[in-house]
Amino acid sequence: MPAKSTPNRPPAAAPEFRQRLLRWFRRHGRDLPWRRTRDPYAVLVSEFMLQQTQVSRVEVYWPQFLARFPTVKALASARPAAVRESWEGLGYYRRAANLHALARLVTREQAGTIPSDTASLRQLPGIGRYTAGAVASFAYERAEPAVDTNVARVLRRAFHPRARGTAGDHKLWQTAASLHTRHGRSAWAFNQAIMELGALVCTARIAKCGECPVRKVCKTG
Repeated sequence: MPAKSTPNRPPAAAPEFRQRLLRWFRRHGRDLPWRRTRDPYAVLVSEFMLQQTQVSRVEVYWPQFLARFPTVKALASARPAAVRESWEGLGYYRRAANLHALARLVTREQAGTIPSDTASLRQLPGIGRYTAGAVASFAYERAEPAVDTNVARVLRRAFHPRARGTAGDHKLWQTAASLHTRHGRSAWAFNQAIMELGALVCTARIAKCGECPVRKVCKTG
Protein backbone atom coordinates (compact mmCIF):
# COMPACT_ATOMS: atom_id res chain seq x y z
CA MET A 1 0.00 0.00 0.00
CA PRO A 2 1.27 3.53 -0.71
CA ALA A 3 2.41 5.49 2.29
CA LYS A 4 -0.12 7.94 3.61
CA SER A 5 0.81 11.58 3.30
CA THR A 6 0.90 13.48 6.56
CA PRO A 7 -0.18 17.08 6.92
CA ASN A 8 2.49 19.69 7.46
CA ARG A 9 2.94 20.25 11.16
CA PRO A 10 3.98 23.74 12.19
CA PRO A 11 7.06 24.16 14.40
CA ALA A 12 6.34 24.24 18.12
CA ALA A 13 7.25 27.92 18.20
CA ALA A 14 4.89 28.81 15.33
CA PRO A 15 2.19 30.63 17.35
CA GLU A 16 4.70 32.89 19.08
CA PHE A 17 6.62 33.39 15.83
CA ARG A 18 3.45 34.56 14.05
CA GLN A 19 2.36 36.80 16.91
CA ARG A 20 5.72 38.53 17.26
CA LEU A 21 6.17 38.88 13.50
CA LEU A 22 2.73 40.39 12.86
CA ARG A 23 3.04 42.80 15.77
CA TRP A 24 6.38 44.01 14.40
CA PHE A 25 4.97 44.37 10.88
CA ARG A 26 2.08 46.53 12.07
CA ARG A 27 4.62 48.95 13.50
CA HIS A 28 7.45 48.79 10.98
CA GLY A 29 6.05 47.56 7.66
CA ARG A 30 6.68 49.91 4.75
CA ASP A 31 3.73 51.63 3.11
CA LEU A 32 4.41 50.30 -0.38
CA PRO A 33 1.81 51.25 -3.01
CA TRP A 34 1.03 47.69 -4.13
CA ARG A 35 0.16 46.83 -0.53
CA ARG A 36 -2.81 49.18 -0.77
CA THR A 37 -4.61 47.17 -3.43
CA ARG A 38 -6.09 43.71 -3.86
CA ASP A 39 -6.57 44.13 -7.60
CA PRO A 40 -5.14 40.92 -9.09
CA TYR A 41 -3.77 42.62 -12.19
CA ALA A 42 -2.05 45.40 -10.24
CA VAL A 43 -0.58 42.87 -7.82
CA LEU A 44 0.59 40.70 -10.71
CA VAL A 45 2.36 43.63 -12.37
CA SER A 46 4.12 44.48 -9.11
CA GLU A 47 5.33 40.90 -8.68
CA PHE A 48 6.73 40.76 -12.22
CA MET A 49 8.53 44.06 -11.68
CA LEU A 50 9.91 43.11 -8.28
CA GLN A 51 11.72 40.12 -9.75
CA GLN A 52 15.38 41.20 -9.80
CA THR A 53 14.56 44.91 -9.45
CA GLN A 54 14.95 47.13 -6.39
CA VAL A 55 11.80 48.21 -4.57
CA SER A 56 12.66 51.90 -4.93
CA ARG A 57 12.75 51.61 -8.72
CA VAL A 58 9.50 49.64 -8.87
CA GLU A 59 7.81 52.33 -6.77
CA VAL A 60 8.45 54.70 -9.68
CA TYR A 61 7.62 52.43 -12.61
CA TRP A 62 4.62 50.53 -11.23
CA PRO A 63 2.14 53.45 -11.19
CA GLN A 64 3.38 54.67 -14.57
CA PHE A 65 2.87 51.25 -16.14
CA LEU A 66 -0.63 50.95 -14.66
CA ALA A 67 -1.53 54.44 -15.86
CA ARG A 68 -0.66 53.41 -19.41
CA PHE A 69 -2.13 49.89 -19.18
CA PRO A 70 -4.79 50.11 -16.42
CA THR A 71 -6.34 46.67 -17.00
CA VAL A 72 -5.23 43.27 -18.17
CA LYS A 73 -7.30 43.76 -21.33
CA ALA A 74 -5.60 47.09 -22.02
CA LEU A 75 -2.23 45.40 -21.76
CA ALA A 76 -3.38 42.52 -23.96
CA SER A 77 -4.36 44.90 -26.76
CA ALA A 78 -1.10 46.86 -26.63
CA ARG A 79 1.66 46.53 -29.20
CA PRO A 80 4.81 44.71 -27.99
CA ALA A 81 6.88 47.81 -28.71
CA ALA A 82 4.66 49.89 -26.42
CA VAL A 83 4.99 47.37 -23.60
CA ARG A 84 8.75 47.26 -23.97
CA GLU A 85 8.90 51.04 -24.02
CA SER A 86 7.03 51.22 -20.70
CA TRP A 87 9.45 48.65 -19.26
CA GLU A 88 12.53 50.70 -20.20
CA GLY A 89 14.70 51.21 -17.13
CA LEU A 90 13.64 48.02 -15.37
CA GLY A 91 15.78 45.64 -17.42
CA TYR A 92 15.26 41.90 -17.86
CA TYR A 93 12.81 42.49 -20.71
CA ARG A 94 11.79 38.86 -20.81
CA ARG A 95 9.56 39.69 -17.85
CA ALA A 96 7.68 42.26 -19.92
CA ALA A 97 7.26 39.79 -22.78
CA ASN A 98 5.92 37.14 -20.39
CA LEU A 99 3.56 39.61 -18.74
CA HIS A 100 2.26 40.68 -22.15
CA ALA A 101 1.77 37.05 -23.23
CA LEU A 102 -0.01 36.33 -19.95
CA ALA A 103 -2.39 39.25 -20.46
CA ARG A 104 -3.26 38.07 -23.96
CA LEU A 105 -3.83 34.50 -22.79
CA VAL A 106 -6.01 35.52 -19.84
CA THR A 107 -8.02 37.92 -22.01
CA ARG A 108 -8.52 35.36 -24.76
CA GLU A 109 -9.25 32.28 -22.67
CA GLN A 110 -10.47 33.55 -19.28
CA ALA A 111 -12.36 36.74 -20.13
CA GLY A 112 -9.65 38.83 -18.50
CA THR A 113 -9.94 37.17 -15.09
CA ILE A 114 -6.68 36.29 -13.38
CA PRO A 115 -7.01 32.95 -11.54
CA SER A 116 -7.03 32.82 -7.76
CA ASP A 117 -5.61 29.32 -7.26
CA THR A 118 -1.90 28.56 -7.51
CA ALA A 119 -2.29 25.57 -9.84
CA SER A 120 -4.02 27.69 -12.49
CA LEU A 121 -1.66 30.62 -11.96
CA ARG A 122 1.36 28.41 -12.59
CA GLN A 123 0.01 27.54 -16.03
CA LEU A 124 0.44 31.17 -17.11
CA PRO A 125 3.57 32.56 -18.82
CA GLY A 126 6.30 33.76 -16.47
CA ILE A 127 4.68 32.48 -13.27
CA GLY A 128 6.53 30.03 -11.07
CA ARG A 129 5.82 28.67 -7.64
CA TYR A 130 6.70 31.83 -5.74
CA THR A 131 4.78 34.26 -7.97
CA ALA A 132 1.71 32.01 -7.94
CA GLY A 133 1.72 31.98 -4.15
CA ALA A 134 2.29 35.72 -3.96
CA VAL A 135 -0.58 36.59 -6.30
CA ALA A 136 -2.96 34.16 -4.58
CA SER A 137 -2.02 35.62 -1.20
CA PHE A 138 -1.69 39.33 -1.96
CA ALA A 139 -4.61 39.65 -4.38
CA TYR A 140 -7.02 37.02 -3.07
CA GLU A 141 -5.86 36.69 0.56
CA ARG A 142 -5.46 32.95 0.26
CA ALA A 143 -3.35 31.09 2.83
CA GLU A 144 -0.65 30.07 0.36
CA PRO A 145 3.10 30.03 0.99
CA ALA A 146 5.22 32.42 -1.06
CA VAL A 147 8.88 31.63 -0.49
CA ASP A 148 11.25 34.06 -2.16
CA THR A 149 14.92 34.58 -1.26
CA ASN A 150 14.09 36.74 1.76
CA VAL A 151 11.49 34.34 3.15
CA ALA A 152 13.75 31.33 2.62
CA ARG A 153 16.50 33.06 4.59
CA VAL A 154 14.19 33.82 7.51
CA LEU A 155 12.77 30.29 7.63
CA ARG A 156 16.20 28.70 7.36
CA ARG A 157 17.69 30.77 10.17
CA ALA A 158 14.63 30.54 12.41
CA PHE A 159 13.69 26.88 12.00
CA HIS A 160 16.04 24.90 9.73
CA PRO A 161 19.67 26.09 9.96
CA ARG A 162 20.92 22.96 8.19
CA ALA A 163 18.40 22.99 5.33
CA ARG A 164 20.26 22.90 2.02
CA GLY A 165 19.66 21.78 -1.54
CA THR A 166 16.43 20.46 -3.00
CA ALA A 167 15.42 18.64 0.18
CA GLY A 168 16.08 21.78 2.19
CA ASP A 169 13.98 23.90 -0.16
CA HIS A 170 11.14 21.40 0.14
CA LYS A 171 11.32 21.64 3.92
CA LEU A 172 11.21 25.44 3.80
CA TRP A 173 8.10 25.41 1.61
CA GLN A 174 6.46 22.89 3.93
CA THR A 175 7.21 25.05 6.94
CA ALA A 176 5.93 28.18 5.20
CA ALA A 177 2.66 26.41 4.42
CA SER A 178 2.31 25.13 7.97
CA LEU A 179 2.68 28.62 9.44
CA HIS A 180 -0.56 29.79 7.80
CA THR A 181 -3.70 29.38 9.87
CA ARG A 182 -6.54 30.58 7.65
CA HIS A 183 -7.47 32.53 4.52
CA GLY A 184 -8.16 36.24 4.74
CA ARG A 185 -6.36 39.34 5.94
CA SER A 186 -4.09 37.36 8.27
CA ALA A 187 -2.76 35.28 5.35
CA TRP A 188 -1.96 38.46 3.41
CA ALA A 189 -0.33 40.07 6.45
CA PHE A 190 1.78 37.04 7.34
CA ASN A 191 3.37 36.75 3.90
CA GLN A 192 3.99 40.49 3.72
CA ALA A 193 5.48 40.46 7.21
CA ILE A 194 7.91 37.60 6.73
CA MET A 195 9.12 39.09 3.43
CA GLU A 196 9.57 42.44 5.15
CA LEU A 197 11.58 40.86 7.95
CA GLY A 198 13.93 39.29 5.42
CA ALA A 199 14.27 42.54 3.50
CA LEU A 200 14.87 44.86 6.45
CA VAL A 201 16.21 42.87 9.41
CA CYS A 202 17.18 39.28 8.57
CA THR A 203 19.25 40.39 5.60
CA ALA A 204 21.77 38.36 3.63
CA ARG A 205 24.85 40.41 4.45
CA ILE A 206 24.11 41.23 8.09
CA ALA A 207 21.49 39.60 10.28
CA LYS A 208 20.36 42.39 12.62
CA CYS A 209 19.50 39.99 15.41
CA GLY A 210 19.34 42.75 18.00
CA GLU A 211 16.40 44.28 16.10
CA CYS A 212 14.65 41.02 15.26
CA PRO A 213 11.15 40.54 16.71
CA VAL A 214 11.38 36.74 16.49
CA ARG A 215 14.85 36.36 17.97
CA LYS A 216 13.44 34.66 21.07
CA VAL A 217 12.14 31.74 18.97
CA CYS A 218 14.90 31.70 16.33
CA LYS A 219 17.38 28.82 16.29
CA THR A 220 20.27 31.01 15.13
CA GLY A 221 19.39 34.37 16.69
